[in-house]
Amino acid sequence: MKRNLKVLTCAAALLFAGSFALLGNAAPERPKAVYVCEAESGTVVTAENERKHLPIASMCKVMTLLLSFEAVEAGELSLAEELVVSERAAGMGGSQVFLDEGLAYPVGELLKSIAVCSANDSCVAVSERLAGSEEAFAEHMNERARELGADNTLFANCTGLPREPQYSCAKDVALMMCELIKHEQFFEYAGVRLEDFHHPDGRVTTMTNTNKLLRKLDGCDGGKTGFTEEAGFCLAATCKRGNTRLVSVVIGANSSDVRFESTSRLLNETFASYERRIVAKAGESAGCIPVKGSAVKGVEVAPERSLGVFLRKNAEADVSTELILPAVLKAPVKEGEKAGEIVLFENGVEIDRCALVCMREIPCYSYGEAFREGVRLWN
Repeated sequence: MKRNLKVLTCAAALLFAGSFALLGNAAPERPKAVYVCEAESGTVVTAENERKHLPIASMCKVMTLLLSFEAVEAGELSLAEELVVSERAAGMGGSQVFLDEGLAYPVGELLKSIAVCSANDSCVAVSERLAGSEEAFAEHMNERARELGADNTLFANCTGLPREPQYSCAKDVALMMCELIKHEQFFEYAGVRLEDFHHPDGRVTTMTNTNKLLRKLDGCDGGKTGFTEEAGFCLAATCKRGNTRLVSVVIGANSSDVRFESTSRLLNETFASYERRIVAKAGESAGCIPVKGSAVKGVEVAPERSLGVFLRKNAEADVSTELILPAVLKAPVKEGEKAGEIVLFENGVEIDRCALVCMREIPCYSYGEAFREGVRLWN
């Protein structure tokens, strides 16, 4: 089910223009494209040149990481797996952790090096493991982009190093970032600021996170920087305050400071003006379903994840929920078992839905309970 996305156009131009007016009288040139959205619903707050085809440098690695974490989740890859590095992977230039050809490295450490210091050699090593070659992996990247609706994206490699034809756009990077941050492991890696990368032969390479907002922007807990001469300075970042998580993308800034300052201002202004209001909270009872075949006659169900609406602060909202429940469940029932759905409506239009899960385990009748129930029904 595709969610209905709302475009909050009333503030988009003002947010973008105001961000750079505040930089001073001699404001640097604007980035070539920007995009800010709420992560859960995809609701757009600010967009400028969001579909323009542009090189995105190492922000390509958002997709590289996404495919890697999805492979881990599917059981096709293990973070503990020892991956032997090829000559080609070890020979990659640009940002790297200087992997040695023929040595074996844990997959988890390679993915961490991609998230922290944008290691090109680790990218290629992982891509070869998952698809046999970087070229084949790039095809998988393009397939996943199309599945996400990222229709203005074409990958030629997994690193973002210049190669034609290759491009994306601010909106597509945000789509990919919103999908990546569904994987909690990403935050564990992306939040590392400084850490030593240990090689099997005893060498140590120090990794430094290039995302300065981790220490400068309240709530920023992940992102992916990028830079090449053709792409300029780029940044995809995510930030959470309270119930609200935002994703911001800046492409083509003319300096590193501009990408960080513009991202900070866009996110701060959005948090100041908008909020996510929770309508149905994960883990809180939403209803009860009758249970057959147990001494316990019903089980409460709760949303698998929180549902909410993203809107201007203090704005009124016409929101409602609808429960889609089975008439009865048959014991045994497992805790966390899915049973029905909850649907969220805004102004009478469905905007989201998720599964309901059972809040406790319900066992079948014991022999004694079954006997007593039989006697009760007989009488």
